[in-house]
Amino acid sequence: MADLVVRSRRTVLPDGERAASVVVAAGRIAAVLPYDTVVDAAETVDLADVALLPGLVDTHVHVNEPGRADWEGFTTATRAAAAGGVTTIVDMPLNSLPPTVDVAALDAKRAAASGQAYVDVAFWGGAVPSNAGRRRELHDAGVLGFKCFTTDSGVPEFPPLSPAELDAALAELAAFDGLLLVHAEDPGELSRAPAAGVDYASFVASRPASAETVAIAGVLASARRTGARVHVLHLSAADGLTELARARADGVRVTVETCPHYLVLAAEDVPDGATAYRCCPPIREAENREALWRALVAGRIDAVVSDHSPCPAERRRGDFASAWGGIASLQLGLPVVWTEARRRGHPLADVLRWTAAAPARVAGLAGKGAVVPGNDADHVAFAPDDEWTVDPAALLHRHPVTPYAGRALTG
Repeated sequence: MADLVVRSRRTVLPDGERAASVVVAAGRIAAVLPYDTVVDAAETVDLADVALLPGLVDTHVHVNEPGRADWEGFTTATRAAAAGGVTTIVDMPLNSLPPTVDVAALDAKRAAASGQAYVDVAFWGGAVPSNAGRRRELHDAGVLGFKCFTTDSGVPEFPPLSPAELDAALAELAAFDGLLLVHAEDPGELSRAPAAGVDYASFVASRPASAETVAIAGVLASARRTGARVHVLHLSAADGLTELARARADGVRVTVETCPHYLVLAAEDVPDGATAYRCCPPIREAENREALWRALVAGRIDAVVSDHSPCPAERRRGDFASAWGGIASLQLGLPVVWTEARRRGHPLADVLRWTAAAPARVAGLAGKGAVVPGNDADHVAFAPDDEWTVDPAALLHRHPVTPYAGRALTG
């Protein structure tokens, strides 16, 4: 006898949407059968016209615990994830204290998450100058890959890699086929840019697209030399896609993600002083947003993940030069992306390919991201036609600061 059967006339499968019954046994999908199939099960749930989705896989989440749990913690982050249809998160190695740059720090992360996680949690490690030559230990202890910065990370305990250190890190990771995730902004380009002020246009000018494109070119050149795998984080500048396409054509093993805020928001619409919109790299102009959409639809961008990065509200005060950055959207990513995708004529199956299957593939999370037999039974019931308005008071992450406040969404 099966443990559970979930039926939906709108089950989103890898090949599209159709009526189906999903049979669950021992926590895994045992079978996907026609909707009306009679199955002996301990429990049957019929969602009717509510869609049944694979749980989203968000590979870019800053939980910040231990050390900065007043910014975000495992209880609040994973409850927000569950409420937003995200059933697996991968935690970034900063801004927790200590950062996840050695096995002891990873053990501290696991201890902090124990008993608090409402969804599955995995971890990225960090690549910083101080753990050169010792990253294999962290890989063997279970991190899925390593994140680095090419410019200042914003926190002193997680310094960037120089070009030479990046080269060495990729050579080290290539020896065990490890993955390097890169926050790609060039410090030279940033140093030559004007300072940010109160108006949002000045902030965008302070983080120009050239900072991304120059850094991406350097990362890809290093990947060519070493043969290592690289993943470009939170692409905001569509100009970077040209070099990425060239590298892929040359056989460089590179993947790239973008985020909901780059696909939905536009610099022209950001009010002056509205620091809830501040993130690095920045939300760029509408023309750039359209180019990102074209690339996503064409398969030139692999995944869409949140870069969920909350902080206390008081750290948001001030202007765009001084306020802490980051968009907290773990609970909102699915309806935000679906609302915009549907407006553009894309089906739910496309959204799940970008937000579930692709992130699972990039992170090497077998058994996640799709409703197929053998996979973990991570499911989401999603009412795709329901309309609602974002109320920050209803958000479950620790600090209800969001640029989506008051925004009308579907799903």
